[in-house]
Amino acid sequence: MFKQLRTLFRQVMHEGSDGGAIDTPTMNLAMASLLCEVANADHQVDPREEAAKVQLLIKLLDIDERRAIDLLAEAMVRSEKSVSLYEFTTKLRELIPEERFQLIEAMWQVAYADGIIEPMEEAVIRQVAELIYLDHSEFIRAKLSAKNG
Repeated sequence: MFKQLRTLFRQVMHEGSDGGAIDTPTMNLAMASLLCEVANADHQVDPREEAAKVQLLIKLLDIDERRAIDLLAEAMVRSEKSVSLYEFTTKLRELIPEERFQLIEAMWQVAYADGIIEPMEEAVIRQVAELIYLDHSEFIRAKLSAKNG
């Protein structure tokens, strides 16, 4: 409910601007794709990371499990075809700071799901945080929150 109100509020706020309404499906797909990017950074498929991605999307996007699985299937295809993280992050700059934090925290949770943080996983998360303009202190707070959570 809160997410729906927030989305409606954003759409009203952007109506008169050049940006137009927020494209929620595109943003959701971008977030799912970034979770896939983290999970694939170490070039290994781990069932714990796969399960974490589904649960985190359910929580982040307030969707049901079936929708999360479908979204991840589509995101995986996009992730495999992508040439850079930029294509996923440009729209996500429109997120409010708390949503950006939650996304980075979710990325850390995917990375921690198998018990090992690979250097490439951390590099992906760091790059995304920079591309969506998340302060370094928030990047660290998200990492600590995911580790302790």
